[in-house]
Amino acid sequence: MYLGLDLGTSGLRAILVDADGHVAAVTDQAYPVSHPHSGWSEQNPDDWIAATERALDALKASHPSELAALRAIGLSGQMHGATLLDAADKVLRPAILWNDTRSAAEAAQMDADPAFRRISGNIVFPGFTAPKLAWVRAHEPRTFDQVAMVLLPKDHLRLWLTGDHASDMSDSAGTSWMDVGARAWSDELLAKAGMRADQMPRLVEGTEVSGHLRPDLAARWGLANSVKVVGGGGDNSASACGVGCFDEGDGFVSLGTSGVLLSARSGFAPSPETAVHTFCHSVPDTWYQMGVILSATDSLNWLAAQTGSKPAELSALLGKTIAGPGQIRFLPYLSGERTPHNDAQIRGAFAGIGIGDGHRELTQAVIEGVAFALKDNHEALKSTGTELKSLLGIGGGSKSDYWVELIATLLGVPIDLPEAGDFGAALGAARLAIVGDTGAAPAEVMTRPAVARTIEPRADLAHAYDEAYAQFRALYPALKEVL
Repeated sequence: MYLGLDLGTSGLRAILVDADGHVAAVTDQAYPVSHPHSGWSEQNPDDWIAATERALDALKASHPSELAALRAIGLSGQMHGATLLDAADKVLRPAILWNDTRSAAEAAQMDADPAFRRISGNIVFPGFTAPKLAWVRAHEPRTFDQVAMVLLPKDHLRLWLTGDHASDMSDSAGTSWMDVGARAWSDELLAKAGMRADQMPRLVEGTEVSGHLRPDLAARWGLANSVKVVGGGGDNSASACGVGCFDEGDGFVSLGTSGVLLSARSGFAPSPETAVHTFCHSVPDTWYQMGVILSATDSLNWLAAQTGSKPAELSALLGKTIAGPGQIRFLPYLSGERTPHNDAQIRGAFAGIGIGDGHRELTQAVIEGVAFALKDNHEALKSTGTELKSLLGIGGGSKSDYWVELIATLLGVPIDLPEAGDFGAALGAARLAIVGDTGAAPAEVMTRPAVARTIEPRADLAHAYDEAYAQFRALYPALKEVL
């Protein structure tokens, strides 16, 4: 048996699979996010460990014999977070998360140095790890002086599981300290950022064994002492493993808290000026590119909270089929935006609200705004030479046929919806564990899921939505002038 642990923003998912990848059990454990100031997003790393303990306790209670047969664990997690440890591996402050924008000034200063884009292959976004440490150095110097190790969230969990300081290349590619093409830490970038190589964990491939489960933890859950822990991956890379997306042109669109449009690449071909991310894949000698919007289903969740409704109730107001764009435009920049704007300060807006508009019209505007933002990502990816002939639709938002049909129409690309099952980052982590334990070829383990149905673009409505998209595109520079 193999265990995939996905350390998400709002909770941890644990998935137990057999050697053929068939799911035996799944458990989810939630934990809070703290927003002590505007633009701040933090978590207590102890909450991640407590959630993992609860997950393993639950699996032992529900599937004791399957858990006892565990051979390897794979890890996935939210990217870019900064977990700061002292020389005794004690956490120095709450972890600063991927959607924290306090370090916008530090990110801009780093990005102004051409070396960062040249070596890392990416813009230095405010959400990345390096500017977070620059912010700590400027605003919390006593804490900064005690930093002996910086770990990404899932790698702090790895430290607890194994006692090892290690990270995989896909997750570390989002720090702005890494030479992404060479798949190694960059001494030059570390020095420019005021960091040292000894403050970085050693790097492993996503399919490589990084250590073994501590004997005391193995004994607690009745496991063998030889349980392996493999490198794993950042959440998007692990999700790509979960849906078999690692060949050139394979892609998916994810409608989760954030929105992602991802395409696998066989080589390293960065294009930082587009604000497209170019990262190492969890599969060796492979990379991927993606556009990211910061508020996808989060936008609908926000509207639901304001209207006293549930997101599914609002989505149901629209039905299952699109019929043309509404009159209201929504810019989903509730936490700033990454692709294509790289703007931590911009905020969301509605334009064109009428006195007769209600929940249905606002919901349509929000869903259209997220879809328009994903089209921005598609245009950015196309400018790098990426061609997507079809996409898999994953994430909670993909349960809405309306939303998926709208995205397919805007992108002009059919979207396949997989058969019922878990094809997310936790499954990808478990698949990486299988490859790390058995040595099997990734293509043999990371197969694409069976497609339940395909939602085609609506050619009859494409022109109308293109006109609405042009209006959406015109709003960002106008809004930027007044905010």
